[in-house]
Amino acid sequence: MRALVVAHGEAGPVRFADVDEPVPSAGEALVEVRHIALNFGELNYVDQWPAGAVHGHDASGVVIRAASDGSGPAEGTRVAVGMAPHAWAERVAVGPASLGTVPEGVELADAAALGIAGVTALRVLRTRSLLARDVLVTGASGGVGHFAVQLAALAGARVTALVGSPERAAGLRELGADEVLTDLAGTERRFALVLDTVGGPLLAQAWGALAEGGTVHLVGYSSGQDTTFPAGTLFGFGEPRRIATYGDMTPTGGELTDLLGLMAAGRLSAPVGRRGDWRDVDDAVRALFARKVHGKVVLDVTSST
Repeated sequence: MRALVVAHGEAGPVRFADVDEPVPSAGEALVEVRHIALNFGELNYVDQWPAGAVHGHDASGVVIRAASDGSGPAEGTRVAVGMAPHAWAERVAVGPASLGTVPEGVELADAAALGIAGVTALRVLRTRSLLARDVLVTGASGGVGHFAVQLAALAGARVTALVGSPERAAGLRELGADEVLTDLAGTERRFALVLDTVGGPLLAQAWGALAEGGTVHLVGYSSGQDTTFPAGTLFGFGEPRRIATYGDMTPTGGELTDLLGLMAAGRLSAPVGRRGDWRDVDDAVRALFARKVHGKVVLDVTSST
């Protein structure tokens, strides 16, 4: 079968290759993949995976063989695949803990966008009550950012979305942002929670805008820059402030189910900023790296047969 595999060096980050068919264990379903979703991290830091391995973690498709032990969805079920390895292939073997059943009315292409981005946003925002509290989402025009703005607004937060340029602000107010900024210098808000996807100097600025008892959750470092905290800024009186890392790779099935339910109810939309054929993956990767995509890249899987 055909798959996108890890390619190091100038040939990377991924290339097409013919690979062996997956052999499901007793507790795995065999899924025919219809759509895949690209993530900046898994492509930008591709050296963390061995060359030639089937890459990718997020997809959607249809179960063509249910798990032989009777667990998980039945044959013919439409499913979203989230944070599961080797997902960018025509077929993938997946355990039920990494699958979410896609309800009627939700497009499979939209379901593919959930995975890492949607689950990350949901898990961070569930760490505390957000009702009537100020929340800052940095890198809000990206996949995680788009989901975080919507979910925080649904939870009753006052949401500030921070983007890198005015052009990247489009649509964020419609998703639930109360304020959209390109610079933190002008805001007087103090945030109970910051979901930061950018890192670098912006992280130090966000720390300075954190309320007593607030937390900055680090879910990415797309800037690729170091963070320097000016002398004295990590000292303070009052309720302690915190910086929390994020790297939760536990099974995603529960969160996928919740997110798909919100989609089916019309309360959450998929931030698909670029849609195309997976044969054009090189162009899609270049657009993602050049920050020309607002939201997620979703590619349709075209069968090689």
